[in-house]
Amino acid sequence: MHQSGSDDLQKTEKFLIASMENLQDLYLLMISTLIEIREKEQTFLDISRKKHLATAEEKDPNTKFVDNIVLKFLTENKSIANAVEKRKINDWKQNDDYILLLLESTKNSVVYKTYMSNRINTFEEDRRFVMDLFSEVIAPNDKLYEFLEDHRLTWVDDIPLVNTIILKQLKAIDHTKESSFSVPALFRDEEDEEFAIQLFRKTALREYELAKEFIDRTPNWDPDRISEVDTIMLKMAICEFLHFPSIPIKVTINEYLEVAKEYATPKSSLFINGILDNLVKDFQRTNKLTKSGRGLL
Repeated sequence: MHQSGSDDLQKTEKFLIASMENLQDLYLLMISTLIEIREKEQTFLDISRKKHLATAEEKDPNTKFVDNIVLKFLTENKSIANAVEKRKINDWKQNDDYILLLLESTKNSVVYKTYMSNRINTFEEDRRFVMDLFSEVIAPNDKLYEFLEDHRLTWVDDIPLVNTIILKQLKAIDHTKESSFSVPALFRDEEDEEFAIQLFRKTALREYELAKEFIDRTPNWDPDRISEVDTIMLKMAICEFLHFPSIPIKVTINEYLEVAKEYATPKSSLFINGILDNLVKDFQRTNKLTKSGRGLL
């Protein structure tokens, strides 16, 4: 809203909701890379076998990769298939050149060559291979990153989170139980989803009122010299202090210090911590905080 100079709350809120929904699309796209790479290799082996002058190796290839227990498990997983269909995730069908690039990178990797040194599939080795393949070959791939960056504006921020979730899920897979791997819900509950929307609305609608809380307390700082990102984070944190009674003070401060480390300048977290700490003391002294529940102060 600030960068565009817009005051269209409804339009920006729709973008916020879409960006949250797109997080799940990114998850499905990333987990689908493993499925699509395996299927590309399976197609390649099938075509090679049928060649008129197929070599002995082409007639009897090492199928350990396509027979990987975990990759087959993911391919047959109904939770993934249903979510992909529901969200209409067909990016790799339309851009299969990226899958071919990832397959080539896979075959050239030490992870793959070590794994393919024999023809025996065991669950533990197969799972370790898939985890290493994802973390060392797929996730760091520059071409894939460029594709994701161009595809959705907000995905760059979401990639580390999605990759971490997928690795945790791969580690916990039990190939004898389909329920051991399922597409995670985007929100824990309705309250979780509503919080993001309410935080945006309350901050946007009260931003001048919220800004006064810290501008009046920073006489040594020229407001024009405080970065725009810092001011937005301060407004959001103060909004949580004053208008979200169930969120503990310490939780709010810790969260925005982490956000500052990710999005702001190197000194922002120290600046924000100092401002928020002083504000809390003032709010407590003037009984401006209305936190409810144990341990919220």
